[in-house]
Amino acid sequence: MPIDCVIFDLDGTLVDSESLGSQTLLEKFPELDDTPESLSDRYRGWRMANIMADIEQRIGRTLPENFEHDYREYAAARIEEGLRPMPGVPEMLLQVELPRCVASNAPPDKIHLALRVCGLARFFGEMVFSCYDIGAWKPDPTIFRHAADTMGYHPSRCIVVEDSDVGVAGATSAGMQVLRYDPARRYADEVNVVCFTSMQDLPTLLAQY
Repeated sequence: MPIDCVIFDLDGTLVDSESLGSQTLLEKFPELDDTPESLSDRYRGWRMANIMADIEQRIGRTLPENFEHDYREYAAARIEEGLRPMPGVPEMLLQVELPRCVASNAPPDKIHLALRVCGLARFFGEMVFSCYDIGAWKPDPTIFRHAADTMGYHPSRCIVVEDSDVGVAGATSAGMQVLRYDPARRYADEVNVVCFTSMQDLPTLLAQY
């Protein structure tokens, strides 16, 4: 079936915020026995509340009530200083002519900040959807259905570009096809899920639908 719309994840797909976020957490919790890479793999696609609960269990203490607020302020400063788009993303977006949007587990302010800092905001305008706005987080499929409905397309005519297990699960549950960004070649193709390793390949893949 032809595709009318592309729905992009943000973290780890459009922008390299997974590694930046992991480095920030390790600065806050040096007792965690992780590398930035292993922490990124552990928390890829998770909502912040679940990350905090896991950290509490691992370090054996309750985080301060204001931890999430303080963490996000600190992370925002790191984003301003050093966030970059994933390799090849700006060039890829210049070639993709289909309507597109962003659907992310991140709060709206973080999404808009990341897109602005990375020079990607112009590609999406107001077509940015946050799970915080609807109170449902991936792998719940609601964010993808909400994005498709707002964009004016049936879910079956949308394709999702994702990197995380929770994102892939949510998109397939929404009845959408998925192109999984997998530069490390960790995954195999599945029903309705095609893996790719370079953003340079995405325009060609989209043209095949």
